[in-house]
Amino acid sequence: MPVVNALADALSLDPSERNHLRYLTKITGGECSAHTQPAPPRRDVRPSVLETLRLLEPGIAVVTNRLGDVLAYTSGYELVMGGIGLLDVDAPNLTRYVLTNPDARTFFADWDDVADEQAFDLWLAPSVENSEWLIAELAPIAGPDFTRRFNRHVVPPRGVLRLNHPSGYELLLLREMLELSSDAQQLVVFLPADEKTAQAIDQLRPPGRLRAIS
Repeated sequence: MPVVNALADALSLDPSERNHLRYLTKITGGECSAHTQPAPPRRDVRPSVLETLRLLEPGIAVVTNRLGDVLAYTSGYELVMGGIGLLDVDAPNLTRYVLTNPDARTFFADWDDVADEQAFDLWLAPSVENSEWLIAELAPIAGPDFTRRFNRHVVPPRGVLRLNHPSGYELLLLREMLELSSDAQQLVVFLPADEKTAQAIDQLRPPGRLRAIS
């Protein structure tokens, strides 16, 4: 692993690229057993992480994992993502939604890029067993397009997220991610990329929940 870290330093890889390199190293080194049993990841979130999420209210934030499981979220996230069907199920999963729900192609203005992101992140799942569990579910439904994206091994750029909100607003959001490495989870905070988006989000909020302007 020191050799892998040195190579990552020499190539100036970012955290996602470093994790992907470590994953590929495990595969080629035989650490990933062919006898592993697919299994879903844990969905619990630590109380301190939930408290952090509460402090971010009414901002737009979510706790997820690399499989796309939506584990906990703020009212702001529900405001933006609540009208598209993603959160209408017992165990919402963004990867499943993006790759199998036709409405996702309209909601995500750059759907092709988002699909690449979600497929790539399966390589960074909490465990091989977890990624195999979701891949086995998605492959028959999402078809060859999903398989092609998953096997590309190209790190997506993750630029500004453009959303066609059901209200008619176009939202441009920046994404800041905090890795919760001990939990194999991430806290993702979404920030307006321009003033037009900030104003649109204010319009979406219930009366009395407008943002403070300094």
